[in-house]
Amino acid sequence: MKTRRQLREHCYKLLFCTGFHSEEEIPEQIDNYFGEPKEKDETPEGDGEVLHNPEMDSDSRIYVTEKVQKILAVIPELDGKINGIAKGWKTTRMGKEELTILRLALYEMLYEEDTPEKVSINEAVELAKKYGGDDSPKFVNGILAKLV
Repeated sequence: MKTRRQLREHCYKLLFCTGFHSEEEIPEQIDNYFGEPKEKDETPEGDGEVLHNPEMDSDSRIYVTEKVQKILAVIPELDGKINGIAKGWKTTRMGKEELTILRLALYEMLYEEDTPEKVSINEAVELAKKYGGDDSPKFVNGILAKLV
């Protein structure tokens, strides 16, 4: 089984992907996520770059799928809490990367008793550093700190 950090990152990626599709398409998107590795077209040098390769055991796959489905089920609640404390920002104006990270972290803070809030916040900041813009870590940290 993958580490909690790796599983969280897969949850982020899958949750991010679902944000571009209708509710009816989500089961297909989950299947696509765990499908064959995706590669860019080959370069003139003849090599390709693997864009996505979610190799994981069935327990990890089940964990990621179930967690994402649980998060999707409570998005209105999560967004309501985020909108309630994000001064000058509404979830409709936030970047998809930051919003997805906030939803994931807030879900963990509210529903996963075995994950300390500080861990959820720290992991969210790390995801923001990796996937967001220059100001994303500070933005994510600021919002989540107000929710503690």
